[in-house]
Amino acid sequence: MLTRNYIKLIKSLSRKKGRDTHGLFVVEGYKSIQELYQSGLDCKSVFVTSGNHKLDHLELTVVTEKEMKTISNLTTPPGYLAVFEIPKQSTIPHDGGIIVLDGVKDPGNLGTIIRLADWYGVSHIVCSRDTVDLFNPKCIQATMSSIARVQVYYRNIEEFLSETQRSVYIAHMDGESLYSTSIPENAAIVMGSESHGVSDSVKQLGTPISIPSHSTHGATESLNVAIAAAIITAHWKKSLSFTGK
Repeated sequence: MLTRNYIKLIKSLSRKKGRDTHGLFVVEGYKSIQELYQSGLDCKSVFVTSGNHKLDHLELTVVTEKEMKTISNLTTPPGYLAVFEIPKQSTIPHDGGIIVLDGVKDPGNLGTIIRLADWYGVSHIVCSRDTVDLFNPKCIQATMSSIARVQVYYRNIEEFLSETQRSVYIAHMDGESLYSTSIPENAAIVMGSESHGVSDSVKQLGTPISIPSHSTHGATESLNVAIAAAIITAHWKKSLSFTGK
């Protein structure tokens, strides 16, 4: 039964304060719920509307369309909503390729970057403490369940980059062309915020690289951070495949 108190709890999870207080987050959609459950995350409850029984191996609570709209974060609810426990963070590995995000604010961008990291086999992302919360509902939706396979950490990234043994590359408009840069497997790729790019304190901590523009009019100032991350990661992984890494 979906009680008034549980509705209040679920609605509170749309805010970071509520998620931090309860240690829970919301996932919507059959596929995402299924993949997160299969990955071993602790599923606390699952709500479905009548006729949606693809998750019969879980304990389901059937709710009305009206109730689902009340607890959903989406304009058109998919008919499946689950509450999961926020997993405890593991330790950041000392080597291996990693993406670092400095002040990314848009949850859709963070979710998309997590998804592309999963696609390209980058299993770890380090975020500055002012980057948007991983468990924001919009971010969760954009990851398409890739949070089951990509570990995300929140750290002081100046300290992290100063201490890491990885080669550090900073995405910057005035950097060396990405296409003339050989990025090793054991690298940290740093992407900045949507509006300001990488902060000044971080710019000094690695080799600046840029994506060359082929625009004939020069009116396009920059790329969306998720698109830029995809281009850089694709080039990085392509160059490694040619070297047999």
